[in-house]
This record gives sequence, structure tokens and C-alpha cells, in this order.
Amino acid sequence: MLSALALALAAAPQDGEASRPDIVLILADDLGWSDISPYGGEIRTPNLERLAEEGLLYRQFYNAARCCPSRASLLTGLYPHQAGVGHMVDDKGWPAYRGDLAPEAATLAEVLRAAGYATAMAGKWHVTRGTGYWTGRPEDDFRTTWPRARGFERFYGTIHGGGSYYAPRTLVRDDTPLPPPGPGEDFYYTDRIAGAAAAFVEEHARRRPQDPLFLYVAFTAPHWPLQAPAEDVARYRGAYDGGFAAVREARRRRQAERGLLPEGLVPAPFPIPWERAPHPEWQSRAMEVYAAMVERMDRGIGHILGSLERTGRAENTLVLFLSDNGACAEGGRAWGRQGVGNSLTRPKFTRDGRLIRFGAQATVMPGPEDVWQEYGEPWAHVSNTPFRLYKHFVHEGGIRSPLLVRWPAGIPEAGAVRDQVGHLVDLMPTLAAVAGAGPLSERAGRPCPPWEGRSLLPSFRGAAPEERTLFWEHEGNAAVRQGSWKLVRRHRGGGAWELYELRRDPTEMADLAAAEPERVQAMRALWEDWAQRVGVRPWPVQPPEEDGR
Repeated sequence: MLSALALALAAAPQDGEASRPDIVLILADDLGWSDISPYGGEIRTPNLERLAEEGLLYRQFYNAARCCPSRASLLTGLYPHQAGVGHMVDDKGWPAYRGDLAPEAATLAEVLRAAGYATAMAGKWHVTRGTGYWTGRPEDDFRTTWPRARGFERFYGTIHGGGSYYAPRTLVRDDTPLPPPGPGEDFYYTDRIAGAAAAFVEEHARRRPQDPLFLYVAFTAPHWPLQAPAEDVARYRGAYDGGFAAVREARRRRQAERGLLPEGLVPAPFPIPWERAPHPEWQSRAMEVYAAMVERMDRGIGHILGSLERTGRAENTLVLFLSDNGACAEGGRAWGRQGVGNSLTRPKFTRDGRLIRFGAQATVMPGPEDVWQEYGEPWAHVSNTPFRLYKHFVHEGGIRSPLLVRWPAGIPEAGAVRDQVGHLVDLMPTLAAVAGAGPLSERAGRPCPPWEGRSLLPSFRGAAPEERTLFWEHEGNAAVRQGSWKLVRRHRGGGAWELYELRRDPTEMADLAAAEPERVQAMRALWEDWAQRVGVRPWPVQPPEEDGR
């Protein structure tokens, strides 16, 4: 079998082909599969539509179900547990759950930088416990786990996860923590991420035009809290007054028109009908704000694409867009109960000293800086149209991700839909292949583990889809996909394994486990072997001295 390096070099551009491209990898946060217009959404996303029209749309691409694990997998080409982030950024005592990228897990930035790429990042990092600068915890070496220590020459963004769009904490430029935005400052985090990314493109074109660039852009939109400029929200006024089912049905119709899903699809059932949802005016406003956040992100992506065009680099730039997990169903249930802020990501006061109002309250509409709300389970269901469940879970609603790919100089086809099954672990071998890079043999004095994925480059060029075997585990929710078959379980409710044939039943409505016991047994054995290999522990994970195994 050819080594990963030989495969990468064989795929690198040859004489007469495009030179090594710039690479721009764009990640959305908590974006549902159907939210953007290429996947059936009504939200105005003309720049993402342009990527789909001028490139490729993948309809069977997967993430790792939650923000931190997905980011760890994307950055390393490994499953999250192998990368040290099997859960979130908390140390549970086991190597797979340290909450920091494993020292031996080389990142995309490190691999591409070794191959001669300039590297930069803008946005949310969230693969480290290294926030001691802000919390006062004894983490004196926090900078050793920040982006600059993991291969990025330039960085602007936040070290931790979600937060206010008007005053995010843990802001950093390169290795220097920044003061929070002040009262009255014209600041909206989505705009700042896009602005920093565009500035990195233009800076690179001035200083190192002879070298290719790898730029990783990790937006926090549309992760809660629901906060967006009033003028953007106003453009969606009344758009969601028809309720959950009307929006979902319109999305399904557009998905069918684009050939994204099979005929006769049975959609996942609604968690609650519009008629029983509390406070319809609030429900409509919540989705209006969410849509405004997505549109604002799309506008920022347009700013980044414009920077590539202004510098003459757009033609030979590979742009990829995806989401870290399915839509988020957190919040929106505890009506009348107001939470309390004062944590690293949940401030208690606004920049000008007003108390922030938390929780779903009918008299408090989302959008402004002093309101902190989520849009709840019913709209998350709509965002994931037509799939089951949400972020955290490994049913299709939690792990299906949009993936758009555009590379004018390297992809001969435009506007095509690809059936190739893919996963975040495939990004490392894919980007290494187009860059002519190979894996690092060691990092921090330790051997680097082999990448888990396969290059998607053959599918860029129209090759027939290859069957895959892929695995998931998050908070005890588990799955394995083998070809078109998927074995999956929820941790809650007994954790019984369910079996689905995704070619006919991508919404996981017809459980075939009772009819296919031998297949269930064989696929379960596959998953258990994988879980042991990557270090999965029973959920909830206990420290080693308390673990019964």
C-alpha cells in the first residue's frame, strides 16, 4: 500500500496544472444542514450560493457532533479522542479526554507550514484548557496550547468557546490578550473575524506573494446568544410568522428541487407543533435574529472572497465551507426563569453596565447586547431539516454538515452535487494532497499517529464514490456507518442500538435492528474495537482512580 506521503505527492499538481493553491477553510458554529440557501434554506446567503454554483456541494459529509471534538478532528485528521478532546475542554484524567490537543497530534497548520505554506487563523479556537490568563487558574503555560504554538503564524480571535457578539472574552491577537471592546465601540464579532481574515489575505499578498497561504476562519455564528444588529433583524420581520412546519416544508421542497434527498422521504417528527409553542411572537423573533446572524456571516464570507479577488488570488484558491455540528436545541424551554451570568463566556453585565437578561421570557425579545437567549428545540429541528435530533447526538441531525468546495483552477466541474461520504478526518489528507504535503513523523518528541481519513481529491475530479466506514462517540451517544448502513444509539433512554439503511432512509425513521440481528452484532463489534483503539471511556467519564474498568 502506498504511504500517505506518496499518495499526497502523487496528487500534487503536475506540470501544466495549477500551482499549489491557497487554502481557505471556513467553519460555521451550530449551523443546521438546511439553513443556508444551497441546502434549501430561505436565509439570504448569496456568497455561499456562489460557492455552490461555482464549485461542489456534498450531501453526505459528517462532523463530530459538538464544537470542541469537531475542531480537534478538523485540525488533526484524527478522531477527537485520539486528538485529546473526546469531550470538551475539561480534563477528565484520561488521554482521550484531556481537553487540550494531544502533543503528538500535528495540526493542519503545522503540516502545511512544513510544506512551505504561510498560515493564519481568525475566529474561535476552543481546543484547549489554556484560559488561565482570564480565570486566574494556575495555567502558566497557557500560550503553549494557543494557535501560534500549533502552527499558525498569525491569529486573531477567541481562545474559548461561545460568548457575546458585542463583547467577547478571551480575545487575542497573535499571542497578546486584548482588552474587551469598550462601551460605544463599533464591534460585532462576526464582522471582526471576517475583517481579520481578509486582512491576513491582503497582508500575505504584500509580504509573501510567492508562497501559498493556509487560512482557517472559524466563525462563532450562529451559536447562541441570539444577538444581531437591528437593521439585519428587520429584513426578516414576519418571515417566520407562519410557524415551524411551514418553514420546514418549504425547505424540503427546495431540497427536492435540487436533488439533495431521495423521493418519498419521511421527515423526522416535530418535537412540538406551532399551535402548542409558547409565545409565537417570541418564537418568530428568535428565528429572525438567527437568520440575521447567518446572513451577517455570509456577508463576512463575501468580504473574504473579495480580498482574494482584490489580490488576484481567487482563481487558484481552494475554499471550503462547513459546520462543526448540527443545529443546537439547547435552551428555549424554561419560560420565565432567568439565568445568571458571570462566567468566562457568560458576562453578567453589558459593556455599559446594564444587567444582561438570560433565559426565554415572552416580554424580552432576542437580538440586543443585553439579552442572552437561544432559539430552542423546534427551530433547531427546522434548521436540521429533514433529519433527526441535534448537536450532542450522533443521529443525522447532530452530525450531517453542509460542505461546499470551490477551486476554479483545480476543479473542472461547477455546480455539481457529490455523493461521496466524507468526514472531518478527511480534511487533513485532502488538504495535504492538494498542497503536496505529507504527514509529520513526530511532534514534541513523540511519533505522530497516522491520519484516519481519506483524501477527497478524487471526488473533486469526479471519481465514483467510495464506500466508507466511519465512527462516532460523544457523551455516550455512539454510531458507526459502514457503506450505507448505520448503527446508532442514544446514551439516554437505555442506549439501545438502532439500525438504518441510509440510502433509502436518511432520516432514520425505520429501525431495522430487529430484522438484521447479525448485521447489528457485526457492526457493534466494529464500533467496540474502534472505541477501544481510540480511548473511548463509558459516559459519564470518571477520573482514573474512580473508573471501574
